[in-house]
Amino acid sequence: MVIISNPNQAFARKASEIRAGIFLPRYYDPIIGQRQKELAAECELFRLGDLIEQKQIAASTGDEIGKMAYGTGRIPFIRTSDVTNWEIKSDAKHGVSQTIFEEYGAAQDVQAGDLLFVRDGTYLIGQICMVTADDLPCLYQSHLLKFRVADTSPVSKWLLLAAMSTPFVKRQIRSKQFTADIIDTIGHRHLELLLPVPKNRQTAKKIEEEVKDLIAERSKMRRRLVNLPLLAEGKLSDLNERHEYAEEDEIPETKRQIAFSLPFKQLKESNFIPKYHSPEIAKSLSELGDTCELTPLSSLVERKILSWSTGIEVGKMAYGTGKISFVRTSDISNWELKGDPKQGVSEAIYEDNKQDVQAHDIFVVRDGTYLVGTSAILTEHDTKILYCGGMYKLRVRQSEKLDPFLLLALLNTPIVRRQMRSKQFTRDIIDTLGKRLFEVVLPLPKDAKLRKRIAEETRNVIETRATLRDRAKAIALEIEGKVALLETEEE
Repeated sequence: MVIISNPNQAFARKASEIRAGIFLPRYYDPIIGQRQKELAAECELFRLGDLIEQKQIAASTGDEIGKMAYGTGRIPFIRTSDVTNWEIKSDAKHGVSQTIFEEYGAAQDVQAGDLLFVRDGTYLIGQICMVTADDLPCLYQSHLLKFRVADTSPVSKWLLLAAMSTPFVKRQIRSKQFTADIIDTIGHRHLELLLPVPKNRQTAKKIEEEVKDLIAERSKMRRRLVNLPLLAEGKLSDLNERHEYAEEDEIPETKRQIAFSLPFKQLKESNFIPKYHSPEIAKSLSELGDTCELTPLSSLVERKILSWSTGIEVGKMAYGTGKISFVRTSDISNWELKGDPKQGVSEAIYEDNKQDVQAHDIFVVRDGTYLVGTSAILTEHDTKILYCGGMYKLRVRQSEKLDPFLLLALLNTPIVRRQMRSKQFTRDIIDTLGKRLFEVVLPLPKDAKLRKRIAEETRNVIETRATLRDRAKAIALEIEGKVALLETEEE
């Protein structure tokens, strides 16, 4: 008999039940076994490894293409942090060239309907998404597993996506992850996962159809989200079209001004960093001046149209103490918060550190590297949170002069994102925008009808996607059929 204990519980296991010499208590989490017995009445439990062995699901890993390939083009290289809310970030951190894609693309063979599952990391392990047509072409890294479900599989791709998101499976994942070298991983233990699928075929079919419709609608809304900033800059008019970046969208390397002169008096704060004074950005802003009012964020603050504040740091000891979200820079994706932020804090910590957060506040990432400039707007359901010091919170004080949803769209226009990249700098060991954010110039359309259209469309996209995001979480709970019990278990 082996006694296994941890700070919260102690339980016994027979020596014969110890697998592969693993004595990690959470690997034998007794709640998982208890929940498995309870689920057996209503759900069929499929072992993922069996489905793979039976060739009902094909599993493969990606490649590490090397950092020198990053930024060589626009074809997304999907990494673990690019997977969230059942989808891929529309602005994946790294892009690669067509040449790099041709080297790896055929072997990886990513198709619409494939699922990408985070195998390595820490808090991200277990995140899963479905690839859509708008995500292609793309490559994915080796820390992700790609699942392709056969048409004959008893667990469809839609059911697999939902089942992998259930609290039961997430708890299994947490129990099985371990540290390999300097990174956490689930290794090959994903093969041990038990997937709950309702025995009632009508219930299962209903879940399949709802997940299918949900993915399609969120993908449609994401395309509109990507197009809204281009509408603001006058680059397109149809929000439903898939915008293919043409060569003229970027300045060819041979024509870029890698060297230029600038009068000394034009240097700001003795800043000699070339990208900060980019003549290409100045030219683009000048061209937008015909159709847009070029408005610095600082002027909106001075006119009291906009206010700002920064977050707090609660300390790592507070992480995992409760279910109230502590929003960090990596919890922002596609203009919204993740449905399951990495860290949660207790009610007591929330009350001691309560921040003034309201619906329609906008978070902008200030500190980081590739995440700097990322933004999201809060909905009514996002207000009971704490947020970290690496973000600015912007609040529109005079919505009759500037709609917050219009502001969100403008913050994501290509010209604004280029300005943010040009202004970020390294402080200590981290990149930041600092207060240079307020130097950024917004291209506010002069056409009042266009401003109204952008604001209304952005609001519609955000609210629709937020509703669908929350519905996805509910579906994962409904698969198991006992929402109240699950919420208790997760505490």
